[in-house]
Amino acid sequence: MTAIVSSFSPIIVSGMGGLCAAGANVPDIINTIYSGSRTPVVSEYVRADHLEQYPMFELPPSAVPDGYYEGPESERCGLLAIVAAYEAFENAGLDLDNLKEYRVGVCIGTTVGNAMNNELFYRDFLSNHFPGMQSIKTYLKSNPADMVARHFHLNGMRQCIANACSSGAVAIGQAAEWINNGLCDIAIAGGSDMLCRVIYNGFVSLKITDSRPCRPFDKNRMGLNLGEGAGMVVLESSMTVRQQKARTHAVLCGYGNCSDAYHISAPMPDGAGLEMAINAALQQAQISHDDIAFINAHGTATPENDKVEGILFSRLFPQTPFHSTKGYTGHTLGAAGAIEAIITIESLKRQMIAANVGFSDPDPEFAVNPVTENTPVKGDYALSDSVAFGGNNAVLVFRKTSEA
Repeated sequence: MTAIVSSFSPIIVSGMGGLCAAGANVPDIINTIYSGSRTPVVSEYVRADHLEQYPMFELPPSAVPDGYYEGPESERCGLLAIVAAYEAFENAGLDLDNLKEYRVGVCIGTTVGNAMNNELFYRDFLSNHFPGMQSIKTYLKSNPADMVARHFHLNGMRQCIANACSSGAVAIGQAAEWINNGLCDIAIAGGSDMLCRVIYNGFVSLKITDSRPCRPFDKNRMGLNLGEGAGMVVLESSMTVRQQKARTHAVLCGYGNCSDAYHISAPMPDGAGLEMAINAALQQAQISHDDIAFINAHGTATPENDKVEGILFSRLFPQTPFHSTKGYTGHTLGAAGAIEAIITIESLKRQMIAANVGFSDPDPEFAVNPVTENTPVKGDYALSDSVAFGGNNAVLVFRKTSEA
C-alpha cells in the first residue's frame, strides 16, 4: 500500500455551488449548520417493506427547477450537478457565454449516479415482458459529467469518478491535477448523488443505518442516515484567476488519495490507508499536522468508520478541533466529499466550525471528541477527509486567503 505524492501547485477555488437537505444553495447550507437544525424524515418517495423505516435527508422534487429538464434523458443525479454548477459558475463571476474561450474540464464523482433507477425495467424483464429501451437509452446518456458538459457547452476533458463515498473529494483532487498538468485552464468539479430504493435497501441490508437521526462519533452511534445532493467547485490556475479577476474563496494546496485494499466495505482498523492519504496531502501542502486549524471528518456515525477516524485523530491531531457535518446533510455518498469541501472552505473563511450535532456521549475507544457547539478556530489551513467502501481514502487540504 503506497500513496504517490506528486508535485502540486496551489489551485484557486473561485466558485462554489451546492444543494442538499440542509439548503438549496451554499449560503442556506452554511446557515443551517450554524443554526444546529436538521431535518431527517421518512421518505415519501423512497419506501420499502421493512418493519422499520429509516429517516433520510432528501430533497423535494422542486430542488430541480422545471426549466432544467431537457427531455427523457434528463436524469436527477446529473440535474442536481447542473443546479450546483450553475451556482458555482455564477459565484465565480464567470460569464457562461465566454466559457468557450477556455479549456473547461468537468470531473464529477458519484456512487449511485443514474445507474440504480431501472428497477421497473428489470422487473418487467424478469417477468418475461419486453420493457422497452427508453430507460437504457436514458442510462447511456446520463453520465453526470457528460450532462454538465453538454448543458454548459464545455469543450475540455471530462471524467466521472466512481470511488464510492470518496468520489466527490477524488474528483476535486483529480481536476486540480488536470490544471497542474496543463490539461485544462478551468475545471468544474465535485460530486452528485440521489436517493433511490436500491441504495436505501442496500444500506439497510448492511445494518449500518440508524432509525434515529445519526450520531457521529457518539458512543451509542448506530449508523448513518442517507442523504442526497450535489456540491461543485470552480477550480482555476492563478493565471486564469488573474485574467478573470475572479474572487478567491480558498486555495487547494494538498490532495492525498490511497486505497487500503483491505475489505469490500470496512476500513482498515488501524487507519493506515487514511493516514497515508493525510500525510500525502500535508506533504503536498508543505505543512505539518500542527498547522491544521480543524478537520471536517468523514464521520458517518457507523461504528467502524468513526472508530478508525477517532483513533487516528487521537494519535495524529490530539489538539485539533474536528467535527462531522453529516448530521446536517445526511450521508450524500458520492457528493459528500464535495459538499464537505465547500463547508470546510466556508468554515475556514469564518474561522468557526459548527457543532457536531448528535454527539453527547464520548466513546472510550478514542481519546478525542468532536466539538459540541459552534467553535472558533484559528489558523490558515483546514483538512477534509473522505473514507469510502473498498478502502478508498481521499484528503483535501485548503488554505485561507486574504481575499476570502
